[in-house]
Amino acid sequence: MMTQSLQPRPLDLVLLQTFVGVVEAGGFTAAAERLHLAQSTVSAHLGRLEEALGRQLLQRSQRHAVPTPAGERLLAHAREMLRQNALAWQDVLEQRLDGVVRLGIPDDYVVYLPEALAAFESRFPGVDLQVRCGLSIDLVTEVRSGALDLAVVTRQPKSPGGEVLRREPLVWAGSTVHDTHYRVPLPLALSREGVCVFRERALAALDAAGVSWRVAYTSAGLSGLLSAVHAGLAVTVLTPSMLGSGLRIIGSDEGLPDLPAVEVALHRSPGRPSEAARQLALQLQERLEIGPL
Repeated sequence: MMTQSLQPRPLDLVLLQTFVGVVEAGGFTAAAERLHLAQSTVSAHLGRLEEALGRQLLQRSQRHAVPTPAGERLLAHAREMLRQNALAWQDVLEQRLDGVVRLGIPDDYVVYLPEALAAFESRFPGVDLQVRCGLSIDLVTEVRSGALDLAVVTRQPKSPGGEVLRREPLVWAGSTVHDTHYRVPLPLALSREGVCVFRERALAALDAAGVSWRVAYTSAGLSGLLSAVHAGLAVTVLTPSMLGSGLRIIGSDEGLPDLPAVEVALHRSPGRPSEAARQLALQLQERLEIGPL
């Protein structure tokens, strides 16, 4: 398939859209569902694109769809070409959406939102999307004051309201190479007091089960907590979707109590939303809404 030189010719935007979809979805099956295509069609599109370029674009041996160096170079161009294509359609049809949307999310929601935000920017390239990360309790205050248009947060006892998008169970998480959860008292890595429902639910469950504990590490950000957990210095509380490599769920059969679910909610700024904010809210609802577990 490899060639030494190629005569430049127009690239097929449909093939590029499939390529970007596979990379962003992390695999052929997920991309097929998102693009409403058969998996065989997705594979055929990638094959045609690789044949046209004379380069392998994805590492087939990987568990997930990982771009090759040539694929990484193409990815940036493909996204920009798809963006310009969307702008062209919207300009010609006089349907272009402009403006600024300010979205607030906690740091640990990175696992939920990149695909939804990428899809929004691809569909509405004329909108200036501004994302601010922070604590859920602070983001709710900002969206109520109008400093943010939207906020996707963990619903807190002190900041109720919002529209529930999904419910996820809480789980105990520890290092795959350490048995930290057997220490007495149990060392914990948690957010500071009064700002995170994860902390409140975890401590309430431990107290109810009669498990002694101590807060060994406190951090406002998820990365700081995970550093302590990876090092075997503490365990923490996450949702299953937040688990990354080097972490595992610690089950009730290992001495820790079951934890309740938490709710992820969408808060909107008071008053009439801009069309850009309304469209982003619809995108978030579509991508995140799964109902109760």
